[in-house]
Amino acid sequence: MSRAVLLLLILNIFSLTACGGSGNSDAAVVPGTPPTTTTPTISTQAVFNNLSFAQPVALLQAPGDSTRWYVVEKGGYVRVFANDQNTLSASVFLDISGVVNSAGEGGLLGLAFHPNFPVTPEVFVSYTRSGSPLVSYVSRFLSTDSGLSLNPTTEEPILTVAQPATNHNGGDIAFGPDNYLYVGFGDGGGSGDQFANGQDTNTLMGAIVRLDVGGGSPYGIPAGNPFEANPVCTGGSGMDSCPEIYAWGLRNPWRFSFDVVTSKLWAADVGQGSWEEVDVVSAGGNYGWNVREGAHCFSPAAGCADTFIEPITEYDHSIGNSITGGYVYRGTSIAELTGWYVFGDFGSGRLFGVPEASATGTTATVLEQTGLQIVSFGQADDGEIYFLDFSSGTIRQIVDAP
Repeated sequence: MSRAVLLLLILNIFSLTACGGSGNSDAAVVPGTPPTTTTPTISTQAVFNNLSFAQPVALLQAPGDSTRWYVVEKGGYVRVFANDQNTLSASVFLDISGVVNSAGEGGLLGLAFHPNFPVTPEVFVSYTRSGSPLVSYVSRFLSTDSGLSLNPTTEEPILTVAQPATNHNGGDIAFGPDNYLYVGFGDGGGSGDQFANGQDTNTLMGAIVRLDVGGGSPYGIPAGNPFEANPVCTGGSGMDSCPEIYAWGLRNPWRFSFDVVTSKLWAADVGQGSWEEVDVVSAGGNYGWNVREGAHCFSPAAGCADTFIEPITEYDHSIGNSITGGYVYRGTSIAELTGWYVFGDFGSGRLFGVPEASATGTTATVLEQTGLQIVSFGQADDGEIYFLDFSSGTIRQIVDAP
């Protein structure tokens, strides 16, 4: 069975007790080039203290709308609440709990607003239904009440991928600055890439795909996808390399994001038994799984190919064991954090950072020890960064150190 994101999403998981102190006294112990910029000092604080959520897995705002927040719950609900620290309750924005199968790492896993929402009243979700054992769905839903909620009867499936296991289902989804829809899928589950999907481009598993959801029925293939001329991969696989693929060689990308300044695509890829990694993802990139785990040989254990794109940073399991991808900080309240990619670890509760201009092999700086189950980050329209604690279902904000 999987050891990393399986921790992340199963019901009744327990909090792992993390070692070490708080703040910058806790040093990463992986090799690499240390950041040359001043190390930020940060803290975290609880926000929206009247609210808590059931197994929250995503947090976001709609484009250009700072008045509301949306929380995705694994069981099939999207809830919305006012961006007011005194808000008392959240309302239902979407309820598809009747069709979601949240077994293992499945469930309602991702949400992406059309870049022109609510003028274009479309929202895309990523979730799993029952299948053999699961099927990943990427579906379009419409708002029929001027953006106040989504109408579940308007669902239009865009893409389906048959899942052979209930772990490594990926599920993140976001629009890029190119207005194309990006979706992440894991390697199909189990351990060690038992289905050999990581290096197989005839499947969407182990890949980030890119779709033109406004340019075809149900989607078009963007120019620049590495296999754009091939027939589409119906059901998630085909006889040729899938034209939907943007990049591959990933084990289970758990949260990716675009830097709003540079447009770089940052992705955290959950490791197997030894290494967690962060990649800057580009079209046609192969990130090595399952030949490599991070920058290290996995299969074979030695003498593996070295033709893959190296991770920007990695850390070993002495300081964390289930990476959660975050954002490049573009807020104004923590000057020293500007331009740093901030991410976390679900198992140890550590917050990490690297300058966004880092070369491959940069050592991740431990910024804070939270002791929390950091399941997902959210970036406000003003560039500030928040995260969800899975165990308590609450929201915290990254703030300047007192």
